[in-house]
Amino acid sequence: MFYAAEAMLIGRGLSFSTHSGVLSAFGKQFVRSGEVPKEFHQALIMAEQARIQGDYDIDEAFSEADAIRQLQQAEAFLEMAKSQIG
Repeated sequence: MFYAAEAMLIGRGLSFSTHSGVLSAFGKQFVRSGEVPKEFHQALIMAEQARIQGDYDIDEAFSEADAIRQLQQAEAFLEMAKSQIG
């Protein structure tokens, strides 16, 4: 999802060097304008939180249900990004 969001921003001539920059700009450019439903921004934020948790929190478990939900959200996000990018 992150790279799809980044591609959408690059399509507008915007580039960011941090994950947080991409997440923030995605919300400003696509959600605030009404082009993309806020659920996609929320899914992107949740995916980033899961990435950070997986990378740095060795005590936290990620369930199969969590993984399935993330995959479903990623598939929907990619379809949205394809329709936006063309």
